[in-house]
Amino acid sequence: MELIGSTQMATYARPKTSHFLPAISTTASSYRSHQPALTLNQNSNMPWRTNSYFRSGSAIPTVSALQRDNLDLVRAKTMFYPSNRTALSTRYMPEDWYKSNQSNYRESESSRNSAERLRRDTIRMIQDKDQLTRKTQDTTSKNIGERLNDISFWRSELNHEIDNMVTEISALTDVKRRLERALAETEGPLQVSQECLFHREKRMSIDLVHDHVEKDLIKEVEVIKSCQERMRRHLDRAIAQLASNRAAQHELERDLSDKVTAQRIDDRCHHLRNTSDGIGYYRGIDRMDPSISLPDSWSKFTDDNILHSQSERAASHKLRDEIEILLNTTSNEMWNQFNSVNVSFTNRISEMADAKNNLQTHLAKTLQEIFQTEMLIEALKKAIRDKENPLKVAQTRLEERTRRPNVELCRDNPHHRLVTEVREIEDTIHKLRERLMEAENTLQTLVKTKVALEHDLSIKANSLFLDQEKCMGMRKSFPSTPRLVGYT
Repeated sequence: MELIGSTQMATYARPKTSHFLPAISTTASSYRSHQPALTLNQNSNMPWRTNSYFRSGSAIPTVSALQRDNLDLVRAKTMFYPSNRTALSTRYMPEDWYKSNQSNYRESESSRNSAERLRRDTIRMIQDKDQLTRKTQDTTSKNIGERLNDISFWRSELNHEIDNMVTEISALTDVKRRLERALAETEGPLQVSQECLFHREKRMSIDLVHDHVEKDLIKEVEVIKSCQERMRRHLDRAIAQLASNRAAQHELERDLSDKVTAQRIDDRCHHLRNTSDGIGYYRGIDRMDPSISLPDSWSKFTDDNILHSQSERAASHKLRDEIEILLNTTSNEMWNQFNSVNVSFTNRISEMADAKNNLQTHLAKTLQEIFQTEMLIEALKKAIRDKENPLKVAQTRLEERTRRPNVELCRDNPHHRLVTEVREIEDTIHKLRERLMEAENTLQTLVKTKVALEHDLSIKANSLFLDQEKCMGMRKSFPSTPRLVGYT
């Protein structure tokens, strides 16, 4: 069973039995008997084509199928008689038939010529379009290759600049660490200088003078603080410069990452062929333009990044040179002031030692004089005691002679001599007592001098101990030049 409307292409192989015209003998009867059914069949089915070209596609018999079976049955039973041919009407003339054939021939030839011309034009167009497509694809591949070369060039420039920036960041970081170490090393000398000033405040009495040592110590504190301030300023600049360098490096690395991604995509596009996997239709993609830059702005963006990085590297290199000069300058300043303070300390200690030695000498002489004065006082006291008995004898004699009777109580020479002797002894005792008082006063003066010398000597000893032991003992640990410039 075939579908309704399909052309039966193999009908030429069947017996050439015509179903368009009925048999002559049955024409009249079939016309009379079955004309309504045939008319119904032609009107209800396809009237523009004969029924013999179609077959029913359904197993259920229809009205037209039943009428056709009845017509066939009538035709089979009808007798074919030549006399019936006269009943048929002629439809076309031989000229019509000939003209129809000629028309078909001409139409066939024209169709064939048109088809051949169309075929040639189409083949030529296909070849031209294939050639144009290949040329366009080659041009596009060439453009992508040139784009890959541009990306490779800028990638190499970015890599070179990133390497230089990494080297510069490392160098600046090393200098920054040296500066931090040098700044930390200045805390020790500053503390030593301040402690020296504090210790020298413990000097007593007259030794608490504003001498050259104190002036140099104050200057040393100011020099160290000035060096620290300059170091801190340069350290802040180094930190800010490192941040700028890392920002420039980040921009370069981001640009390089974008270049790597773009190069990978363009390289994949450059290697795509008509036989590659993963190709497909993307409708409307040619009408989309997501680009945000042009070739000039694209190259200028990378060039600006490189120029910015180069300017940051130049500023970083200049800052490193300034830090190197600063480290050497501050080291020399602190060393010079340190040596100046040490010279002042040495001179002051020498002066203090000389004063102490002189005090010790005077104290020794004073002690000797005190000893001798004490011996003199003892001698004077003994002399006064020695004069007591002669005075007693003389006075006793005078008293005994006063008891002479009457005229015997004569003022004779012994009387005059005894009176003179008593007066001489009393005068001697008086002078000895005066001299004893002077000696005692002198002894008191010598004792006071001894006390003053001893006190001054203790002051000098304290000052000498502070300067020589405390201060100079601490100043032996001043950092070396390599430590002041941050190498260790």
